[in-house]
Amino acid sequence: MHIDRYERLFLYAAVALLVVFMGALAVSSFAYGIRVPTATERVDPRTVATPPSPWGEPVENRLRELSPGNYEVYILAQMWQFTPATITVPKGSRVTFYVTSKDVQHGFKLAGTNINMMALPGEVARLTATFDTPGTYNFICHEYCGALHHTMYGQLVVEE
Repeated sequence: MHIDRYERLFLYAAVALLVVFMGALAVSSFAYGIRVPTATERVDPRTVATPPSPWGEPVENRLRELSPGNYEVYILAQMWQFTPATITVPKGSRVTFYVTSKDVQHGFKLAGTNINMMALPGEVARLTATFDTPGTYNFICHEYCGALHHTMYGQLVVEE
């Protein structure tokens, strides 16, 4: 079968681009630690904020220290706020974020980290990061969720 020279060059270029894109995906996932958020469980968005759900606990109990330097935090996104809005951990902490939504689709982006996920009603997203640098890391909603979307933010404070 005869293939035109330009068509053959186009096919080679397309295959080369696929190889480059697959290589970039492999490097980003292994070398830079970029991970896709995983849906760990399903919850009922109508009852997610009531006990015995971890999102139904008092706000001060949603950050849990599992072992020294190992934390988990349960963040509930709802019109137009995150609860808890302020989280404080010591330097060197490894924090696992469990994020869900009570009402509509929200986003959760933690500036300066690789934490970036969607908060969907009925689905729990989970990602983990280690915080070795003290400072304040802002988290925002990056999915439009209504008129006061721009007021939906919070802070993770990493103390010395």
